[in-house]
Amino acid sequence: MKLKGITDVFFDLDHTLWDFDKNSALTFGRILKLNNIDVDINDFLYHYRSINQKYWKLYREEKIGKEALRFGRLNDAFLAIGYQVEETMIYKLSDDYIMHLTAFNYLFENTFEILDYLYLNYNLHIITNGFDKVQHKKLTKSKINKYFKTVTNSEMTGVKKPNPKIFNFALQLANSSSSKSIMIGDSYEADILGAKNIGMDVVFFDIHNTVIDDDIKKISNLIQLKKYL
Repeated sequence: MKLKGITDVFFDLDHTLWDFDKNSALTFGRILKLNNIDVDINDFLYHYRSINQKYWKLYREEKIGKEALRFGRLNDAFLAIGYQVEETMIYKLSDDYIMHLTAFNYLFENTFEILDYLYLNYNLHIITNGFDKVQHKKLTKSKINKYFKTVTNSEMTGVKKPNPKIFNFALQLANSSSSKSIMIGDSYEADILGAKNIGMDVVFFDIHNTVIDDDIKKISNLIQLKKYL
């Protein structure tokens, strides 16, 4: 069913348009090799992914800062696989990761197709908890920056999704209102509940078939947005 009255479409970036897991895995493959860290990459990534999610949750909840996030997720991943790494190397790997992350820019299937389609009739925007410089590089190097009128990130606002302040900031920047806007994202807590709580419509981008409240619109491929917009 097509939604009426929507003028502005807000997207999350990582895990929604930009394929974070794939690009991150390729980045780790590169930087571990560059620094002569001899580990089983699949074993490392298996532990890193859940540890990274845990640290991002703490970061969203304002319980840790950016540096603690960047150091802790790597340190804990190496501890989980029983590989000893000096603290100085953890910091170097953390810097190398950020430096090389945007060398890989795989997008989810049909990203360009859906952005081309939506761009004709809606104002498109980004709301992300990611770091300012890195997120802008992702948008530019993946060649999707041209679609978006505004980009709101947590470093600009001092708060992170699902805090209502970041959504209200984004709406003000876009010169729009919650009643005319919709949020598309992969995080049920940060994107979906955060946007719903200020009165925005939402679409949950869910490739994992998560069990959620039945009244939430869900898609598993971006092209399915055509059903609503």
